[in-house]
Amino acid sequence: MNSSRRSALGLMAAGVFAAAGVALPLPASAQTTYNIAGMADFTGPYADVMKSLVAGRWGVLNWWNEEVGKTIGVRVNMKDYDTRYDTAQTSSLWPGIKSELRPIAALGLGGPDAAALQQRLPDDKVPLMMATASYGYSWRPEPWVFNPRATYAHEAGAFYLWYRQQKGITGPLKVAIISSEAAPAYVDIHKGLQKFAAENPDKIELVETVFTEVQPSDLTTQVNRLVRKGAQVINIQTNTAAVVATKRALQALGRKDIPVLMSSHNGLPASGKAAGGLAQMEGDYEVYGMAIPAADVTETRKFYDMLVAKYKLTGGWDVMTMMGMNQMIFTLRALEAAVKDVGADKVTGEALRNAMFKHTITSKQTFGVLPDLKFSREAPFPLAGLAVNIGTVTGGKYTVAAQNVPVPSVSKW
Repeated sequence: MNSSRRSALGLMAAGVFAAAGVALPLPASAQTTYNIAGMADFTGPYADVMKSLVAGRWGVLNWWNEEVGKTIGVRVNMKDYDTRYDTAQTSSLWPGIKSELRPIAALGLGGPDAAALQQRLPDDKVPLMMATASYGYSWRPEPWVFNPRATYAHEAGAFYLWYRQQKGITGPLKVAIISSEAAPAYVDIHKGLQKFAAENPDKIELVETVFTEVQPSDLTTQVNRLVRKGAQVINIQTNTAAVVATKRALQALGRKDIPVLMSSHNGLPASGKAAGGLAQMEGDYEVYGMAIPAADVTETRKFYDMLVAKYKLTGGWDVMTMMGMNQMIFTLRALEAAVKDVGADKVTGEALRNAMFKHTITSKQTFGVLPDLKFSREAPFPLAGLAVNIGTVTGGKYTVAAQNVPVPSVSKW
């Protein structure tokens, strides 16, 4: 067939599809390619769970490039960088990342990335998109760091109020914290919870904060002291090593009645695996503002299963995979909004950031991975409408204890 005939048939086909109201995919040559930098920890305190988080990112990205990006003329590439969950390492790598990728966004791992980059990002015009809860030190107007979840203090505070009510506790719930001064995010958790307790003395009492090394091996002495002080919940929103050391200490002391509260990155399945099995976490809890990967059949689970079947998602149905999915999908939905605003070939980091302020990313768009997200220029996380889900282990099974528990008000610290 000669070239003129092929062109004529192509135009006829395009006309038929246009008349039918069908949007034809753009040819590959019409796609604009953008880069995203992925911060990871393959050799530091989260190396044991990092494969799942990174797999969650890649599974969503592969799906989006094929089923969404092609229809809007955009392709996204990503490169992972080992920041070791270390502020100095992130600071050291960042100039090279910018030069190599010229990214329109970076996917942060945690507090060290936010601490290292938040002062640079306004000049670099690159938004840092997180999967974690937020931090007090990044709680400032005109953010370039974005968290789809409130601070760790907000999330833990929601659990405290729920747990106190569930247990019928009339006085203040006595809370102890296991933390470390090695990371700014860890210290920030203590400060935020201290503020929350000070504002709610009739409901919460912080009996002590124990600062240990990042990955403690034995906490029996410290935990024994917390038990003597009457702690009713031990808060550990740091890492799995701290959870395991605390659980071993509680078991040695014969105390099964004091639950450990965890976050997403060190939650029940991950900590259970590190402790020798999920049954080790009987009666403990996790809390965070995203979907819980329990056994229920949900839209989120259907989305995950599709990513496994069609887009080579290798991460398990677990919280770390969910964090990677959460982070990537709200970033890409923001990119879609930016494309609508400025065009497929004109997106910059600043355009992506502006789109996040202008548009709501709905829970439907994220397949229920996240709640509706409406960012403002007042804080790095949505200030209204947030809620948390609470997971637990009952009878050796990982289950949802509560959903859509309102996030309480916590003053800035």
